[in-house]
Amino acid sequence: MTEIEERKARILMEMRGYREMRRSEMKDGVEFLVKAPRQEETILIWCVSERVGVELLRRMTREMNTVSSARGIIIVHGEGVTHATKDLARENGIELIPKDFPSFNIFKHKLVPLHEILTEKEKEEILKKYHVKVYQLPRIASSDPAVIAIGGKPGDVIRIVRDSPTAGEHVFYRYVVDETGKAAQPKNSYAEIHQTEATSYFEETEG
Repeated sequence: MTEIEERKARILMEMRGYREMRRSEMKDGVEFLVKAPRQEETILIWCVSERVGVELLRRMTREMNTVSSARGIIIVHGEGVTHATKDLARENGIELIPKDFPSFNIFKHKLVPLHEILTEKEKEEILKKYHVKVYQLPRIASSDPAVIAIGGKPGDVIRIVRDSPTAGEHVFYRYVVDETGKAAQPKNSYAEIHQTEATSYFEETEG
């Protein structure tokens, strides 16, 4: 039911820092118009009970144009979203939040470390510091719940900060790849050959 989807939408808004501009009832659900803090862009969020398909995506695309929204988000209610539907959603700037997305703020759990998307400037500084290309960083899938929670996309670099009672702050850097786990990189690259070594290399401890 859309009650659960609306709760997930509000949790998503909280974790990403979206500011609610408007909430309105739809025929089959609820619609939010929000503003993203970093990009200063307007985003349309739909919580609907119907299955996500081509017709729903077309309707959302039309509504996005009507309200001048840069991006759209659909909190998925049912199972069985096809690859073709996912591709169409991606092409139209629509993010599909999976059905198994948690209905609570995962970052309030003591076992879940802080995840942050680096700015382009921060990304450049990290790559310069380690003298590497972005695809040589250890990877994290875009389907990871924490990555979805903060709005990470393939190509982003995530900083993960874990508190340790003995070592202080432990900082990790991860390169976001698509849900298949593939990254855009040349064959037999450093990242492919030395992935295990690279994973520990791109970690920092601050105590």
